[in-house]
Amino acid sequence: MSTLAAARADNFYYPPEWDPSKGGLNKFQGQHPLRERAKKLDQGILVIRFEMPFNVWCNGCGHLIGKGVRFNAEKKQIGNYFSTKIWSFSMTAPCCSEHIEVQTDPKNHEYIVVAGARRKAETYTAQDAETHELPDSEEAQAKDDPFSKLERRVEDSRRGREGADRLSELLEDSEAKTKDDYSINKALRRQLRGARKEEKRRDEQRKQLGLPDAVRLLPASGADAEAAALVSFGDASAFANNRKHRRQAIKDQPIFSGQAAMAGGQQRVDWGQATNQLSEGA
Repeated sequence: MSTLAAARADNFYYPPEWDPSKGGLNKFQGQHPLRERAKKLDQGILVIRFEMPFNVWCNGCGHLIGKGVRFNAEKKQIGNYFSTKIWSFSMTAPCCSEHIEVQTDPKNHEYIVVAGARRKAETYTAQDAETHELPDSEEAQAKDDPFSKLERRVEDSRRGREGADRLSELLEDSEAKTKDDYSINKALRRQLRGARKEEKRRDEQRKQLGLPDAVRLLPASGADAEAAALVSFGDASAFANNRKHRRQAIKDQPIFSGQAAMAGGQQRVDWGQATNQLSEGA
């Protein structure tokens, strides 16, 4: 961008026919400082950038307009709630050119969709939204009520006395348990010795089973014993007898098939006869 174009873009360009007696540039050019945004300012309307405060459904086409979508909205005052102004924001839907109007509600600290759309019904808890719930008007008034303060003070005193009694009981119980340090230490060492012996016994059992060092045997439990008792691998003697009979049947069968065995036997008979005839001729 050239220097002249940059100056015009930043509104710092002063034409040759201008002089300070004619006032500022906007007055000299006969325009408002807000340019096109203030074209309806005589009607009390100012064009601003407006963000949709919540999700809404367009009445024209049913399109969902998400929270935070920005519009060029016409802002105007339509009334007052005590000393607070009530504003109206009029805009055009981007999906079907439907006219949408949103107003402020100072009484309920909310926005209201007046025309062109309807608010999407969404329910959530303060925990889901990761926020804190504000107390309602009754709770706020109760906090300022002297009688409510007195009732809460009495309730807090009662809870304090109950908590002090419970704390005293816990301290006495703790002192009774830790009074004889020698006996407690002795019982603890006895328990640790038993645990080390049991671990050593399981390690020897692991070595007898031929398991690697990375495998650690756990203490036996009744549930594991019951589950192991339900597992059945069959009769070992029956399996051995069956295998023996099958091996014997395989040994008794000929190596060749039936026809081949018969042909081989006939060939041996013919060869034996031929051998006998040659012997007799000699």
